[in-house]
Amino acid sequence: MHNPILVKKKMIATQQLQKLGQSIWLDNITRELLMNGTLHRYIRELSVTGLTSNPTIFERAIQNSELYDDAIRQKTLEGKSGEELFFELALEDLIQAADLFRQIHEATDGIDGWVSLEVSPLLANDTEDTIKAAAMLYERAKRPNLFIKIPGTRAGIPAIEESIFAGVPVNVTLLFSCEHYMAAAKAYMQGIERRIAAGLDPKVYSVASIFVSRWDTAIKDKAPQELHNCLGIAIAKRVYKSHRELLASPRWQKLAGAGARPQRLLWGSTGSKDPDASDTLYIESLVAPDTINTMPDKTLLAFAEHGKVKATMPSDGGDSEAVLAAFARVNVDDAVLAAKLQHEGVQAFAESWKNLIDCIAEKNAVLKQVQ
Repeated sequence: MHNPILVKKKMIATQQLQKLGQSIWLDNITRELLMNGTLHRYIRELSVTGLTSNPTIFERAIQNSELYDDAIRQKTLEGKSGEELFFELALEDLIQAADLFRQIHEATDGIDGWVSLEVSPLLANDTEDTIKAAAMLYERAKRPNLFIKIPGTRAGIPAIEESIFAGVPVNVTLLFSCEHYMAAAKAYMQGIERRIAAGLDPKVYSVASIFVSRWDTAIKDKAPQELHNCLGIAIAKRVYKSHRELLASPRWQKLAGAGARPQRLLWGSTGSKDPDASDTLYIESLVAPDTINTMPDKTLLAFAEHGKVKATMPSDGGDSEAVLAAFARVNVDDAVLAAKLQHEGVQAFAESWKNLIDCIAEKNAVLKQVQ
């Protein structure tokens, strides 16, 4: 039984974000969340209108649950293994989640109600195979509200343009800086411009995922106390300013006039990593209309229980440049650090991917022994 007073408090905090025009997405998916009704409850009670996944999330889900065992056993008997087997498991979960969000997707004319599936992180430096994988996964899902996640790496950017041109909705992941964001935004616009030139429907949806808390984790030991947990938010404010300027530009206005939809900003990596910081720091600091905040269960529940919606993000960047100048004075080069964080993000997802494939193989070996 839920405490009715607690549920009432939860509704207030999350509904305020929704009323301001910011979408709340869950940064998690497990078979248990789907089967025990938790995701449905998040949608109903906490204003959750989408979700994101990544290799690390699936690694934890499959490693820590027996709910995938029967499917692993069955698919192995069918001769499947490795990546092929994993993508079948992932698509089973994400198709079910997409169907839960389908009503929201239709009611918002495609703006909301999305789920996301990442291409293999081993393709982060392979443009052509990323394009093929994105098209294949989107076709296999047969759901209009499935984003394919493509990293905003040097090789990923042209794959994003080609995928958008091909009509594949894209969640651009592993973006850390304003430069990363602008490269992703331009790739999106070029894909749409090519569709218009070819007489195709310009409505292909996309989000650009900016990772926030990893900035602060990376420089925690280098920055003075007064700058702790300030870098990620300053970068986000700088990105938001560029985003707003882009939407006001003649180039975007021309596309909007032709029927294109904006690539929405998504704030990712929004769980607090510092035990001394507020557990709702990145939610309360990144409130902005027409954006998305994707958050892990723990952060979602904390915000629902005691979060507060204060000011919205300044469209002019606010104090971001002053804060970034203060970091520069203590030898934090945000351009160099952005490249490092993206490289480390690719490596971390690749490691999770390897662990994920190994986990499935190990589970299958154990299952064979108990047959």
